[in-house]
Amino acid sequence: MIYLREFTFPDEEMEYGFFMSIQRTCYDSFYPFKILSGRGLETLEFEPVTILYGGNGSGKSTALNVIAEKIGVQRDSLYNKSNFYPDFVKMCVLEQALDTPKTSRIITSDDVFDYVLNIRNLNEGIDQKREELFDDYLDAKYSQFQMKSMADYEQLKKVNTARRKTQSRFVREKLMDNVRGLSNGESAFKYFTEKITDNGIYILDEPENSLSPKRQIELLHFIEDSARFFGCQFIISTHSPFLLSMKGAKIYDLDENPVIVKRWTELENVRMYFDFFKRNEDKF
Repeated sequence: MIYLREFTFPDEEMEYGFFMSIQRTCYDSFYPFKILSGRGLETLEFEPVTILYGGNGSGKSTALNVIAEKIGVQRDSLYNKSNFYPDFVKMCVLEQALDTPKTSRIITSDDVFDYVLNIRNLNEGIDQKREELFDDYLDAKYSQFQMKSMADYEQLKKVNTARRKTQSRFVREKLMDNVRGLSNGESAFKYFTEKITDNGIYILDEPENSLSPKRQIELLHFIEDSARFFGCQFIISTHSPFLLSMKGAKIYDLDENPVIVKRWTELENVRMYFDFFKRNEDKF
């Protein structure tokens, strides 16, 4: 599915015209101006899956965040915008085949990290609550409690419950479902599968972070199926050779100036993996 057909960033001439029209001289940074134009990136033409590839500082995340801001998708974590950010976004031009679905969102590494951290805090909270419930169980089971008024009714119920049940059952039934079963990588993968639903534009900034190679391949298949069968469009930045190999993906190489489209097997990062394993082929 294609919702967003084309996106154009301001070129160097447009940026120069903008700066000539303003009198601001107190800023030492004009971000995101000069980042993408300096890479020769002017227009992106999208497929159901479009990937931005490039090294650190190549402008991948900048491009994704600008696109997300322009089309108005949901985001969980706040993005640190500069003073010139709204001016830059306003100068961008988009061409849509269909309106942006409300389910659309950008997912960044910060979103995934916050999610994993929340689960970790939740598990720590469960551990603390479990210890409190152990104490409650013992106090209730062996107490000499006698009901004196209706105000004691809840305590009476707790005592009777503790005397009817084992300690483990008493504690288990009062705790929420155990969420500890997932590792950080498994939790990160679960985050993607929960946030990516049918019919939406999904902008993913280096989704391979926290994922093992096995999980990256699972995410690869999940994205392929979502694009093919469930009406989703993806715009992704990644270094992962697994995600770069995605069927039908259009890949822009931001390490080139001007930016050009390449096959995944032509990318420097992928070639480095290939050469490394080729040199060590006899060890397998």
